[in-house]
Amino acid sequence: MNFHEYPNIYVDQVNVYVNNLGRSKDFYSGMLGLHVTKENEHAITFSANGKDPLITVEQPQGILPLIRRSAGLYHFALLLPSRKDLAAVTAHLMKEGYPLVGGADHAVSEALYLEDPDGNGIEIYRDRPSDQWKWENGTVFMPTEAMDEHLLDELDGEAWAGLPEGTIMGHLHLQVADLKATEQFYVEGLGFNLVAKYGAYADFISTGGYHHHIGLNVWNSRGIPVQEGVHVGMNYFRLVFPSEEEKKKVIERLEKMDAIVEETDDRLFAKDPSGIKFELAI
Repeated sequence: MNFHEYPNIYVDQVNVYVNNLGRSKDFYSGMLGLHVTKENEHAITFSANGKDPLITVEQPQGILPLIRRSAGLYHFALLLPSRKDLAAVTAHLMKEGYPLVGGADHAVSEALYLEDPDGNGIEIYRDRPSDQWKWENGTVFMPTEAMDEHLLDELDGEAWAGLPEGTIMGHLHLQVADLKATEQFYVEGLGFNLVAKYGAYADFISTGGYHHHIGLNVWNSRGIPVQEGVHVGMNYFRLVFPSEEEKKKVIERLEKMDAIVEETDDRLFAKDPSGIKFELAI
């Protein structure tokens, strides 16, 4: 079952601001093994399969430092096809001595956490089969446990060859200013379902029965929307809708909520209540 295709609403790519384009290229293509599909003096686009954009990094003039305690990117999450792929990237990063933030078993998935050289958060994970996920009354069981220390037993001595072609944007996790207002925006406005709630601190939302397409939290950012100026961090993410009709309905709902939807170069963009920008695409 593919939770990242029609008829679901999901995030398929992100655009992040960085301090140093050359350093980012070394990391995303050199360290992670992604393919460069587009490059100019201000931006580079990376892909896992050599054609579909996954991550674009931009270095605007006069870029300001990352603000960790404001709304914006918590992490974007790259979903791998298999557990063996997760073992391979874990072993590779450990061998290269790249600093890891941590690892976790979330019952629905196993995940590795790190940051790019600019501090943009990244999760690399694999899903367990969906028939093993535990649901109760529309809520998915998603704890945080220690990662299985036997993960690397999956490996059979093959050389590292970069992130596999089947790697996609599995989900996106945002830090937001107001959890309740943001939940209302994404659920009532955009059409997501609330599938897990962790008190007054974090929500997880999805479409089509996935464990989560977007995470929302206020751990570092309560009351602090996206700040003025162009800072290292997320520029925008791209939200994909199953049809033009579905997208139009969402735009109508957003306009009723007084959200502004703007057209730039034949593309539609909006901002959530924290000021986080996203593209509406099909």
